[in-house]
Amino acid sequence: MQTTLSSSVHFSGIGLHCGVAVQMTIRPAAADTGIAFWRSDVRGADPLVPARWDAVAQSRLCTQIENAHGVSVSTIEHVMAALAGCGVHNALIEIDGPEVPILDGSSAPFVRALIAAGLQGLGAPLRALRVLKSVEVRAGTALARLEPADSMEIAFAIDFADAAIGRQSLTLNMANGAFVRELMDSRTFCRQSDVEQMQAAGLALGGSYENAVVVDGDRVLSPGGLRREREAVRHKMLDAMGDLALAGAPILGRYYGNRAGHALTNQLLRALFADPAAWRWEPLSLARAHRMPGAGVTLADCTPRATALA
Repeated sequence: MQTTLSSSVHFSGIGLHCGVAVQMTIRPAAADTGIAFWRSDVRGADPLVPARWDAVAQSRLCTQIENAHGVSVSTIEHVMAALAGCGVHNALIEIDGPEVPILDGSSAPFVRALIAAGLQGLGAPLRALRVLKSVEVRAGTALARLEPADSMEIAFAIDFADAAIGRQSLTLNMANGAFVRELMDSRTFCRQSDVEQMQAAGLALGGSYENAVVVDGDRVLSPGGLRREREAVRHKMLDAMGDLALAGAPILGRYYGNRAGHALTNQLLRALFADPAAWRWEPLSLARAHRMPGAGVTLADCTPRATALA
């Protein structure tokens, strides 16, 4: 069945790119609401921005959604990943600025707050988006693909010149609490050489060593180093989880990304929905729903695991 939060959760911080302080509250919502953002600071225009694939307006370094009145919210991918990974299907996110707070650069603060608040069943049936045939999009050497599978799987591969990242790949079945146990605390990352360029372009104004993994060649500059083995590719999978959540329902299918980013994943969803033969809505049985992302997760699943760091 569909779920929402049992109680509201609140966050405060700064936007990664705009550098502006923001307050954000995730509130319970009725069945079939889906996920939507409410810009409480907007006057004279519709402040409601639905978190859907067809509302994505910009996705170069983050995912930005926008409504018909030009009201937008950016860097939504980490909180969207947290909601999907915790199995929250309906929520209203009230925010008083243009960008979701970056917090520590991962989904972990969102996940811990969501699980602590608890989920409430809404008594309404839950449906999934089943992928019926492979759909693929490419941009240069990058590609993203969705293909049929009986559960949600994410596979990703990256290749960076900096030895601190290098070539990494990972495949996970996202059933139950896999997102919470394996991906949620992996942080956004960048190369030191890119920081000055982004800030000169008016981006990453709220970035710091505390909310991103910054690398320079074979060195990790952020205090404490890496949190996990292959943290970079895990974060790319986290981003994909959040961007795929804009489909509006859990996905029964396998996502594969090779050097893919936010824009390419959104192009993939657009290509999927443009082909009626490639997908269908499918009611979820109770047994299958219990194997979907987020089913049965607890605060114990949020305990950091000791892993060998690459």
